[in-house]
Amino acid sequence: MIRVPERIEDAVVNLLRLANTRLPKDVGWALEAAAAWETGEAAYLQLGGIMDNAKKAELKGRPMCQDTGVPAFYVTGKIIPSIEEHIKNGLRKATETIPLRPNTVHPLTRRNSGDNTGEGMPIIHYRPTDAEYTDITVIPKGAGSENMARLAMLNPADGVEGVKRFIVSAVLEAGGRPCPPTVVGVGIGGTADTCMNMAKEALLRPTDHVNGNKDERELEEELFTTLNSSGLGPMGLGGDSTVLRVHIKTAYCHTASLPVSVNMNCWAARRATVRIMKDGTTEYGQ
Repeated sequence: MIRVPERIEDAVVNLLRLANTRLPKDVGWALEAAAAWETGEAAYLQLGGIMDNAKKAELKGRPMCQDTGVPAFYVTGKIIPSIEEHIKNGLRKATETIPLRPNTVHPLTRRNSGDNTGEGMPIIHYRPTDAEYTDITVIPKGAGSENMARLAMLNPADGVEGVKRFIVSAVLEAGGRPCPPTVVGVGIGGTADTCMNMAKEALLRPTDHVNGNKDERELEEELFTTLNSSGLGPMGLGGDSTVLRVHIKTAYCHTASLPVSVNMNCWAARRATVRIMKDGTTEYGQ
């Protein structure tokens, strides 16, 4: 049994601070690469402003965006007893101390909890394994990107071409609302609910991740080229850099189904992980 650190809530606070104030290195490299191939002057200036914002956020220890989002947590490895309550308490502390904008409201009354918790919040996904440690990964999603999530239950006869049309349409119809250049997570297969989950989980992959499945990798590359040739550009103002990466995650599905989902991350592509070792020590990474 993994010993619970005396102040695991503080580990969650540190995790949320890291995710919200420091750009993952691979995302920074992807933005620099986008600036290198960008030919539009306005787009180039937008990318420069984005990178300057990220550097200032890290230097000052302040969130990169005023919308600090709704955090989704992924817990893998050994499941620490009462970990949900520890995460919830850590989120409350983070909201007050970082600070994070209190974003969670009741869907009907719109009453704000004031601390980013409430019924069903925070969102926690569990993946138990036999590992001798526990990983907690967080991905904060702002409404600009989360509101652009899309699901289609295609006809299997639509095939790969139908899948491509839906993904391209979802990204281009979103326009500048998810703050491009985006990272595009795609789920294909499974059932409606698992397909949506796969699209978000795909966003946890680093932008330099290489898909081991040849067919999926080739489709990712084709979509990357197509979307960056669309002219949408940074913040939807035109340019050559609409997306930083396309990540596809698949699962087998019913023979009569072809679910496809899209979930986009804004240019910040926020994420962070804390590993809690058996002796209670912690390691952070992005």
